[in-house]
Amino acid sequence: MFKGSIVALITPFRDGAVDANAFQKFVEWQIKEGTHAVVPCGTTGESPTLSHAEHNRVVELCVEVAKGRVPVIAGTGSNSTAEAIALTRHAKKAGADAALVVTPYYNKPTQEGLYQHYKAIQDAVELPIIIYNIPARCVVDMSVATMARLAKLPNIVGMKDATNDLARPLRTRAAIGPDFVMLSGEDVTALAFMAQGGDGCISVTANVAPRACADMHEAWQKGDWARAMRINERLGPLHDALFIETSPAPVKYAASLLEKCTPEVRLPLEPASPEAQEKVRQAMRTAGVLN
Repeated sequence: MFKGSIVALITPFRDGAVDANAFQKFVEWQIKEGTHAVVPCGTTGESPTLSHAEHNRVVELCVEVAKGRVPVIAGTGSNSTAEAIALTRHAKKAGADAALVVTPYYNKPTQEGLYQHYKAIQDAVELPIIIYNIPARCVVDMSVATMARLAKLPNIVGMKDATNDLARPLRTRAAIGPDFVMLSGEDVTALAFMAQGGDGCISVTANVAPRACADMHEAWQKGDWARAMRINERLGPLHDALFIETSPAPVKYAASLLEKCTPEVRLPLEPASPEAQEKVRQAMRTAGVLN
């Protein structure tokens, strides 16, 4: 259903406001470069600092450009179940193909709380839901057992795993079966994740190297392991550089070098430091995405 190189889209800003024109041009560029699906309003899209009106509009802008050519997986997560339901309802109304719902941050729910949170969303909205498990940011880790329990519900179709635990996809596949979509949330281990049974990656790096990321996934799917590994090795320094400071500041700076947006981020984030900027530039040159 959802596989390959899926970009966690940045949200361009200009003078503090969402730059709708830059965003739509950016989504079009991603599709032309071969990206297999797009994710508006994830963490990389600075969803925590978007107003509800901005959040909803960004999803709408993305669907308008995609026009069914690639799936749109809208970020609709919140640590408020009611808010997550409202955002997911809007995503469905806007024409998104699925929702990416992050585990509730700060609240630290139990495994039963996690189950009931996702069950309430899937009961309320008839839309495929991908669970986003990222303990480093949310301070809660959904267990394989809870994931397997949720996978029995009709609208829970997959997961984005950002645990960096490469045993997790193998154990998840064994617990749930072949139809559950398993997407990596870590660029640097995405290829290894697929070797353990994964279907693709929701990628930060694809924001600035969409063609290379798409080529790597397509090579893997065709069984051209050697080519996939060569591309992965070339992208390795870029994967690291884009997280040298808090994301998405480095990737927005990288995108600004490609003239796709300004490097603006919203407080409490700050733009990439001069030291980080230099490392990003070097990594982009190594990856072949900047002259």
